[in-house]
Amino acid sequence: MELMNTSALVTGGASGLGEATVRALAARGAHVVVVDLNAENGTAVAASVNGVYAQCDVTNTEQVISALAAATAIAPLWSVVNCAGIAWAQRTVGRDGEYSSAHDLDVYRKIIEVNLVGTFNVCRLGATAMGHNTPDADGCRGAIVNTASVAAQDGQTGQVAYSSSKGGIVGLTLPLARDLSVIGVRANCILPGLIDTPIYGFAPESEAFKAKLGLDVLFPKRLGYPEEYASMVIELLTNSYMNAESVRLDAGIRFQPK
Repeated sequence: MELMNTSALVTGGASGLGEATVRALAARGAHVVVVDLNAENGTAVAASVNGVYAQCDVTNTEQVISALAAATAIAPLWSVVNCAGIAWAQRTVGRDGEYSSAHDLDVYRKIIEVNLVGTFNVCRLGATAMGHNTPDADGCRGAIVNTASVAAQDGQTGQVAYSSSKGGIVGLTLPLARDLSVIGVRANCILPGLIDTPIYGFAPESEAFKAKLGLDVLFPKRLGYPEEYASMVIELLTNSYMNAESVRLDAGIRFQPK
C-alpha cells in the first residue's frame, strides 16, 4: 500500500509511540493529522512535519469526525493509527477487605471507555471515510493499526483494568478485519512491550529505573525505542498481505505477576 501523497491520522500523536509514528509516516510522504488532547505538544509535532493538529477526545464522535474531515480535506485517508490510551494500576480487592476499597468501578469504566471504546470509535469512523477511496490494484482502500500491549496477554498484578482494555483491542482485531474486508480496509494490531516513552520521565533516577526494567527483557536487554514501534506500524500499513494480525513487539519479554 502506497503512503506517498495520502493522508494519515494518528491518535495520541503528540508524544511517545504516536509521535514516532507521525514522524515515520511523514518521512514516507504522508500528510499527517496529529490527534491528541495536548494542544501545545500536538501543535508542535504537527508543525514539525508540516502536518495538521486536531484536538480530539477519541470517545467523542463529533470530534473524531472533525479530525477525519481535516485529513480528507488534504488527501484521501489511507492510514489510521490508534496510539491514544491511558493506564491505571489498582488491585481488585483492597487490603482491608471492605467493599469500599475494592477496585474503583468508575475508573475501570474510564479505562475501558478511552482505550477500547475510543479505539473502536476511531476505527469505525476512519474505515467509513476510507470506504470512499478509489481502490488500488489489490482492491485496498486503506489500513488501520491499533495499539494494544503485552499486558493484554501477560497482565500483571493491579493491571486488571488496563489489561481488560488492551485485551479487548486484541479481541476486536480479527472480527474488525473481517467486517472491513468488504470495503477493502485491512486492520492489524501491535502489542508493544517495554518501550522508552515519556511515561518513565527523564530524571537520572528514571534512567536507572529503565535500565533495571531492561534486565527482564530477553534480548536485547533494553527498553524498545519508539522508532522501532513506528517501523512496525509502517510495515503493517504498507505490506498489503498483512491483515487481521496481532503482533507482539517486545524483544521476547514475558511479564511475571509482579
